[in-house]
Amino acid sequence: MDDNDTRTTRLKRELYRLRVSPSLRLGSHLTDAIRKPWRAPFLILTLPCLMLMIGFELLGWKSQPPAYQTNLSGRPTSKGDCIVMFPTNGVGFGHFTRMLAVAKQMKKLNADLEIIFFTTMPTLHLLKPYGIPAHHISGPKYFKDMNSEEWNALLEEELCICFETHNPSMFLFDGAFPYRGMLRAIQGRNSMRKIWMRRGSFRKGSSIPVDSIEFFDAVIHPEDSVITKVEQIEHNVEVITCPPIVMLEPDELLSREKSRSRLGLPQDAIVVYVQLGAGEINDIESEIRLTLDSLLQNPVVHVVLGESLIGGRVDIDLPRVHILRDYPNSMYFNGFDATVQAGGYNSFHETRTFGLPALFYPNMNTGMDDQLARCKVAETENWGIVIEQRTQKTITVGIKKLLSMSKSTDPKYESGSEVLAKLLL
Repeated sequence: MDDNDTRTTRLKRELYRLRVSPSLRLGSHLTDAIRKPWRAPFLILTLPCLMLMIGFELLGWKSQPPAYQTNLSGRPTSKGDCIVMFPTNGVGFGHFTRMLAVAKQMKKLNADLEIIFFTTMPTLHLLKPYGIPAHHISGPKYFKDMNSEEWNALLEEELCICFETHNPSMFLFDGAFPYRGMLRAIQGRNSMRKIWMRRGSFRKGSSIPVDSIEFFDAVIHPEDSVITKVEQIEHNVEVITCPPIVMLEPDELLSREKSRSRLGLPQDAIVVYVQLGAGEINDIESEIRLTLDSLLQNPVVHVVLGESLIGGRVDIDLPRVHILRDYPNSMYFNGFDATVQAGGYNSFHETRTFGLPALFYPNMNTGMDDQLARCKVAETENWGIVIEQRTQKTITVGIKKLLSMSKSTDPKYESGSEVLAKLLL
């Protein structure tokens, strides 16, 4: 496809988006009534019905008009050795980490495989060590006065350009919610296998658009440590399951000595990694401050406080507290004796995989993500402690128990990324 064809296709897509936009459809309905006056008396019924249907489409309760179907016959066929991965930008690194872990394993299995990231995550420098190039598009909140419809049009255009440039044989999306612009971009590309990786099942009553699953050829559900039975949305798309996906394998972790040397930690200290993510650290009544104060009561304890690369800087000045702002922080796990964490999916399974004794503070208000049930597995398996109600007393007791636990010499490990890479290639 030459430059003129590319520009023509882009203009046709833009024209089609205008034609199926809610404003033009409503305007056309009114002007049709002007051109054909016999329709005007029925506007009292037809206009509210059309508005209702458009509202259902915008809410995802009804299928939207199909995307513009580009004539693909004149395009080069997929090279077969290129995969486009689209991890979305959540509150943390979950989507990005899963995609990168799978990409690593795929490139191990096929050194000639080209993997392209298309992502809303700003941390593109993390891809450089793996030789993975990327297309980046900021989320809608970063653009001034840009509404959802405008952003989805931008997303569709950027993703179509990505597909037309690289001709991938496979597209992997990792996110909880499928963007409408993405769905329009992948529609009709039958030579490209389209896969949605989504942690957790599709529960009835969820907010995903009603027709979104059918845009994909397969859905991957990474498993959790606990199985919850819920009423699910019925669909006919192939379902693939795999063990929990973590970024690193045991042989990729730094040694105890090297971890502590890089972090400036004494080799003979007790080192506890803390990653709670919420709460004001200088508020002496906050959970994180109560945790730090309890840990520091032991004079041989040093604390490594995890700081997210996409979050704000931690402002703290306490003795024996070290800030770690790296990725993935799990590379240092051999240098830690224990950890205090929330009950998030990624951090839980990293801790479980590498046998680190843990004190968990599950978030009890996460809706469909049952962190309490997940963290209770750690107690059942005798490598973790769970505190549901955090007070100065319960945290102090929990810290004492944590420091008395021994690190596992037989960590639970099953490489979900390796299993998945073999299934997909």
